[in-house]
Amino acid sequence: MRIKVCSFTKNFLFHQQQLQSNSIKRFFGTNPLLRMATQVEVKFTQIFINNEFVDSVNGKKFPTINPSTGEQICLVAEGDSADINKAVAAAKEAFKLGSEWRTMDASARGKLLNKLADLIERDADYLAKLETLDNGKPYKLSLGDVNGAAAHLRYHAGWADKVQGKTVPMDGDHFSFTRVEPFGVCGQIIPWNFPLEMFVWKIAPALCCGNTVVLKPAEQTPLTALYACSLIKEAGFPAGVVNVVPGYGPTAGAPLVTHPDVAKIAFTGSTEVGKIILQSAGKDSIKKVSLELGGKSPLVVMNDADIDLAVNIAHEACMFNQGQCCCAATRTFVQESIYDEFVQKSRELALKRTVGDPFNDSTAQGPQIDDDQFKKILSLIEDGEKEGAKLECGGKAVGNKGYFIQPTVFSNVKDNMKIAVEEIFGPVQQILKFKTLDEVIERSNDTTYGLAAGIITKDMDTALMYTQGVRAGTVWVNTFLSLGPQMPFGGYKMSGVGREGGEDGIKEYYQVKSVVVKIPKKNA
Repeated sequence: MRIKVCSFTKNFLFHQQQLQSNSIKRFFGTNPLLRMATQVEVKFTQIFINNEFVDSVNGKKFPTINPSTGEQICLVAEGDSADINKAVAAAKEAFKLGSEWRTMDASARGKLLNKLADLIERDADYLAKLETLDNGKPYKLSLGDVNGAAAHLRYHAGWADKVQGKTVPMDGDHFSFTRVEPFGVCGQIIPWNFPLEMFVWKIAPALCCGNTVVLKPAEQTPLTALYACSLIKEAGFPAGVVNVVPGYGPTAGAPLVTHPDVAKIAFTGSTEVGKIILQSAGKDSIKKVSLELGGKSPLVVMNDADIDLAVNIAHEACMFNQGQCCCAATRTFVQESIYDEFVQKSRELALKRTVGDPFNDSTAQGPQIDDDQFKKILSLIEDGEKEGAKLECGGKAVGNKGYFIQPTVFSNVKDNMKIAVEEIFGPVQQILKFKTLDEVIERSNDTTYGLAAGIITKDMDTALMYTQGVRAGTVWVNTFLSLGPQMPFGGYKMSGVGREGGEDGIKEYYQVKSVVVKIPKKNA
């Protein structure tokens, strides 16, 4: 059975027709990056507790850096265990039986989430500029993230009065039913690659179900989360329902995970840190834990694919968001009969990808997030060359300011090479050759990760065989990176536990209570 190949999601085609023939666009001269950056006013830099912005208990601050220049944007209050204790106490008080939040109608919680979505859409331009300043992603990508955040809020707003139990026909003279109840205080830790979207991905299902939240944003990108706190207060959420403590993992994140009054932990980030969190959450207490971790996702291109479409999909699936995407397709498997042509076209497309000023509409790729990530990516590129992979293009830093790296393509990659095993989290595409479907299913699964996978083919039987055989939480057919709030997202194996999005994601934020009532027998 043959199927029509769908057109690639327009958000990820990235205006390919606008890409110029030169490989790297010049910037920092005539382009408006520095001018635009200075026009973005940072309005909130303090900790947010009980609907108020406050200084950290210890008075410390840390810098947040503009990755386009490597220069400091501003100083942000640095929270630690003392601030976490205050935030958890506020969240615990807001969750008390009889509190405004606990007695609020479920439909009213939905209205608050919709109001927050309204405010985010109202301030979309400012939020996108602030995200680009703090994270470095192109402004048009940031604007897409803002709109995505609003969509997630509206989806969960619709669920708020539909999270419900059921009656159960238990044997005997009983009236039996279940209640679904929030956990209470939820600790949430988010990454730096999609700061605002991850903020909403965490708080929306938690609030939908009636929990309260203490959230730690990534120290690299705290600014949009803090601004969103001002919108939470403006929307009318009661004090203490959402609290945000910026700071570092060991001094703010760790105390949040181990706090005895935190009932549930949600984390998105590296597998290494996820393992530590999972252990810590069960050390002195037993907490509900959900983890969305790393990936080394395969994308399989069969020889019946539309090769130009496949090249475009594979390119964006790897390069999107500077390659800083946990589900990025960083292992591109191409069937041997079309391999050479695919490599050639992939190289040509990478050479056309514009790198530079993230405030410029024609820019497809901004900087990496920070110096550590920048150096790690360049080191792994060196490892790829040393191990014998063929560097088709890229592999170098760009400019002398910021953390820019050329779009990089490797061919002749072998499964055991470091670049084919480790999560690079940068704009580096590895293209591997395969012969048969059975072989590529086995090789796709030969990884500790299992976050996502994809296949490009015109044959539905082939597509379904692959989707059944590959061990991954999401499998895309003739597309990649197509996400929406209605669909659950999460990983197999070392890519995490639990789901975000959809009904399955909501289930991560409530527990089930069984209630059994004895029915007295009627007297004869």
